[in-house]
Amino acid sequence: MAENALPKGYEPRDVEERWRRHWEDNRTFTPDMDAPGEPYSIVIPPPNVTGALHIGHALNHVLIDVLCRNARQQGKKVLWLPGTDHAGIATQNVVERALAKEGLSRHDLGREAFIERVWQWKEEYGNRILNQIRMLGDSVDWTRERFTMDEGLSKAVRKVFVDLYNGGYIYRGNYIINWCNRCHTALADDEVDHMPEQGHLYHVRYDFEDGSGSVVIATTRPETIMADTGVCVHPEDERYAGLIGKKILVPVIGRAVPLFADTYVDREFGTGALKVTPCHDPNDWTLGERHSLAFIQCIDEDGNMTAEAGPYAGLTKEECRKRIVADLEASGQLVRVEELNHSVGHCYRCKTVVEPHMSEQWFVASTKLAPRARAAVPQMTQIFPESWMKTYFNWLDNIRDWCISRQIWWGHRIPAWTCGKCGKLIVSEQDPTACPDCGCTDLTQDPDVLDTWFSSALWPFSTMGWPDKTKDLATFYPTSVLVTGFDILFFWVARMMMLGMHFMDEVPFKHVYLHALVRDGEGRKMSKSTGNVIDPLAMIDKYGTDSLRFTLAAFAAMGRDIKLSEDRIEGYRHFVNKVWNAARFSLMNLPEEAPASLDLDNVKGMHHKWILHRLEELKASQAAGIDGYRFNEVAQGLYRFWWNEFCDWYLELIKPDMQAGGERQATAQYVLWTVLREALLLLHPFMPFVTAEVWQALPGHAGDDIATKLYPAARPGCRDVKDAEHMELVQATISAVRTIRAELNIAPSYRLTTLVRPASAEDAATLEEGREMLMTLARLDGLTVAVDVEAPKASASSVVAGNEVIVPLTGAVDFEAELARLDKELGKIEKDFVQVNKKLANESFVSKAPADVVAKERARAEELSDAKAKLEALQQRFRDAIGK
Repeated sequence: MAENALPKGYEPRDVEERWRRHWEDNRTFTPDMDAPGEPYSIVIPPPNVTGALHIGHALNHVLIDVLCRNARQQGKKVLWLPGTDHAGIATQNVVERALAKEGLSRHDLGREAFIERVWQWKEEYGNRILNQIRMLGDSVDWTRERFTMDEGLSKAVRKVFVDLYNGGYIYRGNYIINWCNRCHTALADDEVDHMPEQGHLYHVRYDFEDGSGSVVIATTRPETIMADTGVCVHPEDERYAGLIGKKILVPVIGRAVPLFADTYVDREFGTGALKVTPCHDPNDWTLGERHSLAFIQCIDEDGNMTAEAGPYAGLTKEECRKRIVADLEASGQLVRVEELNHSVGHCYRCKTVVEPHMSEQWFVASTKLAPRARAAVPQMTQIFPESWMKTYFNWLDNIRDWCISRQIWWGHRIPAWTCGKCGKLIVSEQDPTACPDCGCTDLTQDPDVLDTWFSSALWPFSTMGWPDKTKDLATFYPTSVLVTGFDILFFWVARMMMLGMHFMDEVPFKHVYLHALVRDGEGRKMSKSTGNVIDPLAMIDKYGTDSLRFTLAAFAAMGRDIKLSEDRIEGYRHFVNKVWNAARFSLMNLPEEAPASLDLDNVKGMHHKWILHRLEELKASQAAGIDGYRFNEVAQGLYRFWWNEFCDWYLELIKPDMQAGGERQATAQYVLWTVLREALLLLHPFMPFVTAEVWQALPGHAGDDIATKLYPAARPGCRDVKDAEHMELVQATISAVRTIRAELNIAPSYRLTTLVRPASAEDAATLEEGREMLMTLARLDGLTVAVDVEAPKASASSVVAGNEVIVPLTGAVDFEAELARLDKELGKIEKDFVQVNKKLANESFVSKAPADVVAKERARAEELSDAKAKLEALQQRFRDAIGK
């Protein structure tokens, strides 16, 4: 027997390190391009080089790894391509902070030296996130690792920019953009985090130029009043009938501006009159263009007031707000101030309040690219869950042109040059040496870099060698599925769709699976400030990778946030141990070599037929579940099979077989060996490490790697619902006896006698066939199966699928002692029940205590009531048995 093949306890750390090294050293997950098999590909959502592994990454990577390992088991040619994103703003901020500690700024170094310093940082620290991801057991092809600023991707970025520019899809112009005064760069609309803030709504009186009256406007930003170039009202607002077209004076500076009408105005907000400041609000910008207003900017790139701010020039915008409010109050033009809770945009990186700002920037005409990306869903690309399709459509239907220029140094430099002599703009894939029009060599490259998301949007095809026509591109594009968080549906998913359709004339992925957030056990969002963050690396160190992986998969229900707690991870650590111990028990009962094969379609033994039937059901449900991205259902099905059916039942049922010897033992060994190895294959995508370690210890598997094995083939001949139902009747009967034993506090060592009145001749035959199992697992001294069996007065009974199971109690129960024990238990429950109900009857407690506390007390009252009812019923049963 191979009983020493596995150590007594499973220690994940050494096992995991050994298998990680084995898979990477042997290039196990590098696809054989010449091998047969349908291509299956996934590109990793590239984490930022500045990043550290968090629980959201862990969820994302576990789900992708399940898909990839499962696809390999299906015989597919699988590529999971890894890489990282250069993260322009974030990385530059990290390096600038390091420089600041040396008393330097990037300007002290100059652009070239600063970029060199960033590359040095990337080489030293940039692989940290990938090394942490390795801990999860990702089955990626590390030979194809990419970086958004490596040579190949840089070539792709330049070509895309130039082609889009030449095709009229990229342009440069003045436009209002989101500006971060801290990072000193433009931000795209979806890089602005809108957060609730407590502010004020200032009601200010604007007087008509002719002295005929005034209009009161409401604004949250009085510091922009100096840039007002109009006042707008709704054309159907009766309050302003007859006033449209009149001139109105801007407070403080006295500029005369028109009062005009537009249906954009919300008549219910404030006074229904809107100050229009085109350079400091994107909606006002649209109104300014539509009504030919002047464009005046009174706040500069540093957040200070410009000369246009008149008496407030040079102040910060915060200082200006205080001063102008005081001046308006002094002049009598401040009518009133209201408290207001409103949404304010912040930089997604540094959390500084974003300032709408007019600037010359580069834009992608997203409005031209969006229609094809919209039409591709769901005809060419399906989104899971489907509920996100509406959000996807809504964003594309209302898309604004995408500002792609960033005023930082780290990133893909915009390939555009201006001639110093004739002013010609030259956009080129290659660095030009002279102006094509005038021959001048004084060329200045645009100082801006491209938005990080621009290069990421090319990820599915640029990583595979585009614009060259590579074998990877021909084989693996479009990719099979994109697995990512719903929060980057706009940042990344929609942009990959737009550019993939435009440059490849095909969608970048056939499926998009958007997973939910991982929250804490109480459903709260995880944050450092709350102190409820779960560190995946700490969990791996404490409980092992497989425990964390299985927990995340088991709770990954489509469209529902995951409530994660350390207790749950610890719970699945017990499951890992259960798998390990089941394997050790199996090895103790298996021969050194693989057991001789049998015809499993015709195997003898009710319990063997049942476990083989359940295994076939598991294979089918798992295949369908993974195809439908129902990860939680598959994981829970695996858990039930391993823990309840294989360990709790089958391993117990075969113990007599293993002691019997001969054909009976040989049959049990082959079925056990088959079920164990196939169950390991099914579990492997979720728990790669423990399954790999157990697999190579099985008879006939020495030196074998489970990661290279195919999904177990279906065995239709082993699926027999009737045979399974027969076994389930035996199991239910055993469980009924066990329940009676537990409820009546009968010692496990006491052997009971059981009588069964069968519901049919078929059930009687089934119970007789399962007699040995019933006697052994229910710990019986005698079993009678007969229609006319009489139940003694002192007995307990249960009905199982129409079969009456009767357990005589005389000799098994000390009725007087049990009645005394029950009286004592009921007394304690009655006391607790009275106390809880007294609390709940107290109106002050119910109205003032926190809702969760009241809910717990109500649940406790219900629990005590149920316990009381059960004990009283048991008490009555004992009294009936002895005639009291």
